[in-house]
Amino acid sequence: MDRYQQILNSVTEFAVIVTDRHGAITEWNTGAERILGWKADEVIGQSAELFFTPTDRERSQMRKEMDASLREGRGVDERWHLRADGTRFWASGEMMPLRDDAGGHTGFVKVLRDRTGQHLAGVRLEELQTQLQQAQEAGGVGLFTVEIASGMLTATEEFSRLYGLDHREARAARDFEALVVEDDRRLVSNDAGRRVGDAPRDVEYRIRRADTGESRWIARKGEFQPDAEGRPLRFVGIARDVTEQRSARDALARSEERYRALFEAVDDGFCIIEFFDGPHGPLSDYEHVEANAGYERHTGIPDIVGRTLRDLAPDEADGWIELYGGVLRTGEAIHFERDFPTAGRFIEVSAARVEPASRRQVLVLFRDITARKRAEAALRASEALVQENAQRVQLALAAGAIIGTWFWDIPADRFTVDEAFARSFGLDPALGRSGLSLEQVVATVHPDDREGLAEAISDAIARGGPYAHQYRVRRIDGQYYWLEANGRVDHAPDGTPLHFPGVLIDIEERRAVAGERDRAFAELKSLNETLEQRVAERSAELMQAEEALRQSQKMEAVGQLTGGLAHDFNNLLAGISGSLELMEARIAQGRVAELDRYIAAAGGAARRAAALTHRLLAFSRRQTLDPKPTDVNRLVAGMEELVRRTVGPQIALDTAAEPALWPTLVDPNQLENALLNLCINARDAMPDGGRLLIETTNRRLDQRSSTERDMVPGEYVVMAVSDNGTGMTPEVVER
Repeated sequence: MDRYQQILNSVTEFAVIVTDRHGAITEWNTGAERILGWKADEVIGQSAELFFTPTDRERSQMRKEMDASLREGRGVDERWHLRADGTRFWASGEMMPLRDDAGGHTGFVKVLRDRTGQHLAGVRLEELQTQLQQAQEAGGVGLFTVEIASGMLTATEEFSRLYGLDHREARAARDFEALVVEDDRRLVSNDAGRRVGDAPRDVEYRIRRADTGESRWIARKGEFQPDAEGRPLRFVGIARDVTEQRSARDALARSEERYRALFEAVDDGFCIIEFFDGPHGPLSDYEHVEANAGYERHTGIPDIVGRTLRDLAPDEADGWIELYGGVLRTGEAIHFERDFPTAGRFIEVSAARVEPASRRQVLVLFRDITARKRAEAALRASEALVQENAQRVQLALAAGAIIGTWFWDIPADRFTVDEAFARSFGLDPALGRSGLSLEQVVATVHPDDREGLAEAISDAIARGGPYAHQYRVRRIDGQYYWLEANGRVDHAPDGTPLHFPGVLIDIEERRAVAGERDRAFAELKSLNETLEQRVAERSAELMQAEEALRQSQKMEAVGQLTGGLAHDFNNLLAGISGSLELMEARIAQGRVAELDRYIAAAGGAARRAAALTHRLLAFSRRQTLDPKPTDVNRLVAGMEELVRRTVGPQIALDTAAEPALWPTLVDPNQLENALLNLCINARDAMPDGGRLLIETTNRRLDQRSSTERDMVPGEYVVMAVSDNGTGMTPEVVER
């Protein structure tokens, strides 16, 4: 099988059936399976007549096609065929004989393409053309008679007009024949031939009109009238101008030729891509080895043959390679649609593997479906409008709101309306039945609504289809009422507007509701416009309340601070008074040798009181405290005696100091005060006595530990006070 036959087998748009000389099927391609519905193993060996209609079987149509293809080299036809499911489709077909190398006849090949959609459209077109042709024939057919003995021709005015001659002048037949172009004169009759009864009966030829020199095609049919002895006496017939028909036939023939020339001039985009191994890996790129003009037109890329994908579109290459590579790997054809916004078109893409797979080739077909997509969108919009109007009419029927119907014969400008319509428009019902003009009907429409109504009617007539419009009408009581007109304009096949039927719906109540809604919207708008001012006033009130709350919170904080200060000063005074009481006891006992120690303790407590006062002054002036390099172990040792005296003898005091404690930067007075506060709090938690432990340790905080404590990672000194007392109440913990 040569290369193009392999490609043809990959094109699923065509059914290719091969038979033997008697019509038995021997080959059945994938296109035949798709179009006709039978699998190859279901039909091999059967007569190809199985997909012909019963009527064609009775007429031996397949045998006629075989004979014609043997006689003329090919047989071309268009007809209905059958699918496996019994449905019919219109196909353009071509049958050709198959011969071996010696020229011997071995069988036939039948090629079919599904043309159902085009055929149905063509049938409609032919119907319109037939109507047009009948009208042309009624006024454009010329009659003629040639007297063979004299060679003179008598004709109707129309016949002479076809040739551009004056019909009032007597002329010989050769005067008309002289206007036939030289290449076609062999097709027409002449004096010598007519004498012996030799003239073509049905012929088409070209002429050059005598008046304008224009080239026209003439179709002529004629018959001989014999005399009593059977000799030719006259040659009579008709002629008509078929220039347009010939142009249409020629265009159709050229179109069919383009469809059959698959690789030369197919209208759809067509290309073959061949994968190869590239720098990106196996089968990572492909080259365009063949492409037609349609493909270049769809893609907008000229001279595409020989160019690689990664050269043309490197940013999109991976997606296309994955898509078409899947076709190459699996052998499964794909079909999809894609929107190309830059080109403003929708493209339908089909791709199939070219067999054998070792060729690494994929066939790609592009088809422009922009018109279809736009038609579908327009149809959806039209259907939505029709459905909306239908729903509105149904609602109106259900609510009893339809108050009249009309039918307008547009060409005659004749309105016929029912009695309810006439009453709604303040018209005489008798006139409504006999017919009114549009001007009479709209005379009662509110003057302010007439211009809009006229525009809506003109628009509906121009485009055809659904119509809906609202306007006011003066009824018999002289009052204006709101109505809605719903209808549809029907056009003739040539686009002429014919009929305009419709109904009237009472929407007075609906308009009243709409008015109430508009008033509500206006009130809401007014509220919205003053909302900012009212929000500002409310915000000011809230700010005043917040300021009062802050003042209250400040007073509460001052109260708490005052209580804390009193507590701290009581602790310091306890140290001072305790030392003084011990001094007093020693003096009373005459033991003055140890007074220095108590004097020093009282002095230390006094200094701490001074430091506390200093910190209060610093806080009031928003000044920072005074951190210094401090040996925390030495500070704890210096506080140990004061702590013992403060907590009392019923509490055992222990210390556990880190031998190599790091020096730290801290305000020593603040640290002493904090230590004393912790110890006094521990004493208060042990009213019946207990154990108090002061510890110092070194601690390194990593990222996790420091995050948990909301601190910066680094090296720290820890001073901890613990006791075995009752602990703190939740309220104390919260403070």
